[in-house]
Amino acid sequence: MKAIQVIQESSGSALKIGEVPTPEPDENELLVKIRSTAINRADLLQRTGNYDPPEGASNILGLEISGVVEKVGSEVTEWENGDRIFGLLPGGGYAEYCTIHEDMAMGLPDNLSFEEAAAIPETFLTAFQTLDWLAELQEQETVLIHAAGSGVGTSAIQLAYSLYEARIIATAGKQHKLDTAKELGANFAYNYKEQNYAEEIISDIGADSVNVVIDFIGKPYWHKNMEVLAMDGRLVYLSFLGGHKVENISLIPILRKRLSIMGSTLRNRTEEYKIDLTKDFASKTLSLFKDGKLKPVIDSVFDWSETETAHQRMKNNKNTGKIVLTDM
Repeated sequence: MKAIQVIQESSGSALKIGEVPTPEPDENELLVKIRSTAINRADLLQRTGNYDPPEGASNILGLEISGVVEKVGSEVTEWENGDRIFGLLPGGGYAEYCTIHEDMAMGLPDNLSFEEAAAIPETFLTAFQTLDWLAELQEQETVLIHAAGSGVGTSAIQLAYSLYEARIIATAGKQHKLDTAKELGANFAYNYKEQNYAEEIISDIGADSVNVVIDFIGKPYWHKNMEVLAMDGRLVYLSFLGGHKVENISLIPILRKRLSIMGSTLRNRTEEYKIDLTKDFASKTLSLFKDGKLKPVIDSVFDWSETETAHQRMKNNKNTGKIVLTDM
């Protein structure tokens, strides 16, 4: 089969379409003809040698796919050839075919295209895990979502709005990303390049008012997050794009407010964990996708021959929502 391979060159990494063996499904796996996949920052990190795949996972890029079941393992009972599915992978999405555990596959709603479905698994499952399993967001609590224009950010806003009726605060660095956040359900949206979001939050809704913070940025936001978090607040780190070494940390706010601080990645979780997460997510959200109450925000769609261009778009932070690759 054809797959996009990472080639290390003197000038850096390059992406080229090459031939690799087609995988064979184990007894509880599906062989899927991939129709679309989507880009994640983990792909950009992996191609530069900064994010190795989990042990036993494919070294081909790509963490989420949509497609059609072409072959089922000997013990598979819930799926058959021709079924339209989408789901999360530990790797292997930038290819014509992949295998996926039968319990990590989700049935593709009739109202969603393959492109839309491929934009769901990684970002929505990450957002769901963060809000529901880790931060345990409660109904009508206040959540602050940084990088609100990202795939996870746009997903988290929709989930916070639809599942918890939360009061939602969003930050981003461009007005069109803030506009999108408001359209998706954010009550407040601040441009971090032009505004001190902590001061704005305190002015608009009060001090110590944020129950949950989802942060991808790290260093630049630590002190401001401490200012706005409420008693028993929860801060979840999903990345540290702005740096990981914070100066002049005081532990006083953590103790005084009884804060919980967590970090999480999804890719290196066990298969059992991801199966349980997928099942919980599907039970609570698939009906919302079918009703149109949840929908992935797609920034752009590229033919997979244009993957390098698509990567550069994400690298340059030009996307609002997901970048999708199609015609695999």
